[in-house]
Amino acid sequence: MTTTSLEPSSEAIIDVQDFSAAYGGRTVLHNVNFQVHRGEVLVIAGGSGCGKSTVLFHMVGLYRPAGGKILIQGQDVHAASGRELNRLRRQFGVAYQAGALFGSLTVLENVRLPLEEFTDLPREMMDLIALSKLKLVELERAAQRLPSELSGGMQKRAALARAIALDPPIVFLDEPSAGLDPITSAGLDELILNLSRLLKTTFVVVTHELQSIFAIASRVVFLDASTKTVGAIGPPAFLRDNSPDPKVRAFFNRRPEPAQEPDGVRHNPASEKRKETLKP
Repeated sequence: MTTTSLEPSSEAIIDVQDFSAAYGGRTVLHNVNFQVHRGEVLVIAGGSGCGKSTVLFHMVGLYRPAGGKILIQGQDVHAASGRELNRLRRQFGVAYQAGALFGSLTVLENVRLPLEEFTDLPREMMDLIALSKLKLVELERAAQRLPSELSGGMQKRAALARAIALDPPIVFLDEPSAGLDPITSAGLDELILNLSRLLKTTFVVVTHELQSIFAIASRVVFLDASTKTVGAIGPPAFLRDNSPDPKVRAFFNRRPEPAQEPDGVRHNPASEKRKETLKP
């Protein structure tokens, strides 16, 4: 198998162990287990309402799990505090679906924010670093613009530049292609792959866009909304062609989910063929 990222390691940089999530007493996910290998582009995918973004928000520490734990480089995300928490937060960058750029700040100032929060560098040095990140995403000419002056694709790139401002080993992306046209989306996919190779960054990407999944993913964690847990893990082409679960194959082949057979009844194609020949 040829992977899209540069020789991912078998080392687990993130370890999700028996993770459960609940809102208002309602269980959303339970018994979720998977690892993210250093250097890979791992996609979390599944149908609407399966909990893709829920997993990501817990991984970055926005919510506390209802059960289990999430380890980033061996450190429990939700057990850290004080200096330990600040050190852990420097290990990852996040770009949310809507970009979450501050509208009153220029693009350069938005990208500079993590440097102001986590470093004591002189302002001139911070500006140079921020500009270098904007150059990586081909936005250096937009440094002095406001987010409202950018196209949707440019806003996504600016958010990505901010996410890599501190050179984190891990970057989380929530629906990066949402709302983009196919050409802009393809360009963003290529950018993610280039950054993965150039910076040796591990990406965790939440998306349901099949073209993006096949373009960037080393592996996919497929969440099953009906069972509220992991339905399959593997390279996207393998899951499309070889998964034993028809729901997984249906998703990756962009087909309607197969109807469930009544309990105790098993579909027999040969029997259906015989019935067809007996029809008048």
